[in-house]
Amino acid sequence: MDSLAPDSIAGKKVFFVQPNSVIQREMVAELIRLEYEVYLISDAKDAKDVFHQYPDCLAFLNIDDGLTEEGWLQLVQGVQSDPSLSAVRLGILTYNPDPQLANRYLLTHRVPCGFVRLSLRLSESTAIITKVLEANEARGRRKFLRVECDEYARLNFKTPTDTIEGRVVDLSTVGLSCVLDPDKVWPHRTVFKGMQLKLKGSLCLVDGVVMGSRRLEGGMGTLYIVLFDAKTSNHHREKIRIYMQWVLQSSVDNFLRGRRRKVAAH
Repeated sequence: MDSLAPDSIAGKKVFFVQPNSVIQREMVAELIRLEYEVYLISDAKDAKDVFHQYPDCLAFLNIDDGLTEEGWLQLVQGVQSDPSLSAVRLGILTYNPDPQLANRYLLTHRVPCGFVRLSLRLSESTAIITKVLEANEARGRRKFLRVECDEYARLNFKTPTDTIEGRVVDLSTVGLSCVLDPDKVWPHRTVFKGMQLKLKGSLCLVDGVVMGSRRLEGGMGTLYIVLFDAKTSNHHREKIRIYMQWVLQSSVDNFLRGRRRKVAAH
């Protein structure tokens, strides 16, 4: 669980542009449960800036909101005509059943991720999008989504003689990597009982086992790879997913805030 591997392993970022409330509240959470790396772009006017930052991505445009029909077509044309965005793969989301609208995007603009008519049943819409993601190998070769944590992701557990504290470096629903203090040079297969994870105000209780370690450069301690017990409750795994979703979305939101500050400064 060191730094993220190349995209062929790590998979692709998936963006929903101008998503409706159902996508924001429910579909994104379900896709993260399925281990996809999902983000929201709440304003379509920000989409191209984000695509330039993350050009090897999939993006689903919700054309029912935000822009006029002509505005959405201009966005699609703008992405497709920009050589630096040639790897961006667009798809269309809408509740509109008009076949002419579908033909415009599928036949004229040939959006590679298709024209998805959303269903009032969330499960049906999610199943369609999941098939598109699978066809585009959005998960890459990894089995589990992993996020790099901020400095406030912490853990602690007790031993017979000490209270051990640590910083969570990265995190998934099946394990984490961390730096511990005091560092007891924990051997392979050491069991950490009753680890308490502090994730942005949320507390999770897990047991884990050390699966590997390596010394960090500059005397910065030891990075431990810890696998969670298979009996970890769904309740605590869901708390981890919620934190992971927040970390992912914060990275894009922070990028956009920085972008706006630069524009305002000029």
